[in-house]
Amino acid sequence: MFSSKDIKQIMDRNSSEETVKAQVERFKKGFPWMKIAAPATPGNGIEVLDEAEAEAAVKYYESAEIDGKCKFVPASGAASRMFKDLFSGLDTLNSGKDVAADSPAAKFVANICRFAFYDKELFGTPADSAESRKDILGKTLTEAGLNYGAKPKGVLKFHKYPDGEIRTAFAEHLVEAQDYMRNSDGSANLVVTISPEHQHLFEEALAQVKEEYEKRYGVKYNVTFTFQDKSTDTIAVDVENRPFRTETDALLFRPAGHGALIYNLNQLKEEVVSIKNIDNVAVEKYLPVTAKYKKVLLGKAVELRDKIFGYLKELDAATGEGMAHAMPPYIPSLTQSYDERYMSPEVQNLCNDIEEFLLKELCIKMPAADDCKKRVEMLRKKLDRPIRVCGMVKNQGEPGGGPFIIEEKDGSTSLQILESVQINMSDEKAKAALASATHFNPVDIVCCLHNYKGESFDLTKYVDEEAGFISSKSYQGRELKALELPGLWNGSMSDWNTLFVEVPLETFNPVKVVLDLLRPAHQN
Repeated sequence: MFSSKDIKQIMDRNSSEETVKAQVERFKKGFPWMKIAAPATPGNGIEVLDEAEAEAAVKYYESAEIDGKCKFVPASGAASRMFKDLFSGLDTLNSGKDVAADSPAAKFVANICRFAFYDKELFGTPADSAESRKDILGKTLTEAGLNYGAKPKGVLKFHKYPDGEIRTAFAEHLVEAQDYMRNSDGSANLVVTISPEHQHLFEEALAQVKEEYEKRYGVKYNVTFTFQDKSTDTIAVDVENRPFRTETDALLFRPAGHGALIYNLNQLKEEVVSIKNIDNVAVEKYLPVTAKYKKVLLGKAVELRDKIFGYLKELDAATGEGMAHAMPPYIPSLTQSYDERYMSPEVQNLCNDIEEFLLKELCIKMPAADDCKKRVEMLRKKLDRPIRVCGMVKNQGEPGGGPFIIEEKDGSTSLQILESVQINMSDEKAKAALASATHFNPVDIVCCLHNYKGESFDLTKYVDEEAGFISSKSYQGRELKALELPGLWNGSMSDWNTLFVEVPLETFNPVKVVLDLLRPAHQN
C-alpha cells in the first residue's frame, strides 16, 4: 500500500505505517451509530436551575478548594469559513458581475462602518456600486488590506467600545478569564490552542493589551499557546478508500478535528478547566450574565466532584481498600475476608445509594452485576473518572451537537453530546429523538481533571475510539474523504461523568460568519 517514500513521509510526521493503515481500514469499516435511548431534556438529563439554585451554585464555587484553574480556548485555524460568503462575492465581482443586493457580500459592504475593523482611511465611504463593493471586499480579505481571510479569528477586531477601545476575540477571553477563572493568588491562566504559523499574531495581540488589562483588572495573566500535534493528523482517502495523493504523488494528511485537542488538554496540571471556543464572546456589558452562569457551571462541577469523591472514599473505607479513610459506620472487621466485606449490608447499602445517585444525577443506569464484588468494581469504575459539566441552551436553530442519553456497550446508559453525523437517520427511533431534542451544545464546559487522590487523570484512557467522524471534503477540486478523531466534547469525553445544565441563550454569542458581528451582543 505504501512505498518507501510514503513511509518516510509518515515517519517524518511522528506517526507510523501501522497507524496510517489502521486509518485507511477505518474508512472502509466506518464508525458505528450511537444507540440513542432518549434526547436529554429538562428533568431527564438536563438540570434547570431556579434563581436560588443558581446563586447557591455560584457560592459553592466561590468557597470551594480547587487545585488550580485554567481557561482552555480552542483557537486553531484561519477564519476562512467566517468569510466564505465574502470570498464568493469577491469572485463574482472579479468575474465582471455584481452581487445580488440581498447577498451577504452586499450586506457586509453596506454595513462596513459598523464593524470594529472599519478604518475610513483604508476603506473610505462605501458607495452603491460594484466597484466599491469589490474594493471593500478585497481590502477586507486580501493582502491589499487587512488580509482577514488568512488570519485566525482570535486576532480579528471583533468589538469597538464607545471610548474608542477596540478588542479582538482573544482580548475578550482575557477579560472574561479575570472575572470567573481567577486563582487565589490573583492570577488567571489561559491555554490557547493555535496553529504555529499564527503564533506571532497572537503574541502581538497579547502584548498590545496584557499590561493595560493587568493594571485595569488587578490580575496577572499566565498565557500559554499550544499547538495541535501534527502526529494526530489523519490520512485522506479518495472515494474508493484508497490513500489520496497530491499532484506530487505525496500522501495527503489533514488535521483530525478538535478531538486531537484531548492531548493538549491532557497536558494541563490544573484541577478545574473551563472550555469555550474562541469566537464565543460578547461585548463587556454582557459579562455579568456570562460570568454568573460560568460560575454556576463551575459550582455544579466542584459540587459533583465533592459528591463523587465522598462516595469513593466511603467505598474504600467500607471494603478495606483504603484503611486510612475508614470511618464509622464503615470500619471493616480485619477478620473478614474481602468477599465477606463486599457482601456486607453496609457495602451493599452504600452501593444502592451510589446507583440511585448515578441514575438521578447523571442518567447512568447500571446493568446488573454477577456478584457483590463485581458490583462494587463496576460502581467504582463509573465514579472514578474525569468530570464535565456542560452548559446547554434552548434550541433556536443554531448549528451544533445536541445532548442525548445513549446506551453504552457495557449495558449502562450515559449522557453524551452527539453530532448529527453520529445519528442513524434511517432509524426511526433515533430520528424521532433528534426531532424532539430541546437543547443544543454551545461548547460551554467545565472539567474536573484530578481524581479523589489528587492525581491527574490520563484523559487518553477515557476516549471512545469508535466515536469518530468521516466527512466529505475536496482538494483542488477533487473529492476526498476525511477522518476526524472522536470530537473533544464528543467521543474524546465519552467515558467521563457528565452533567448537563441549562444556561441562558444570552451566554452563547458565536461568530460563525462575519455578519454575526452585527448582532446586538457584538455592538455597543
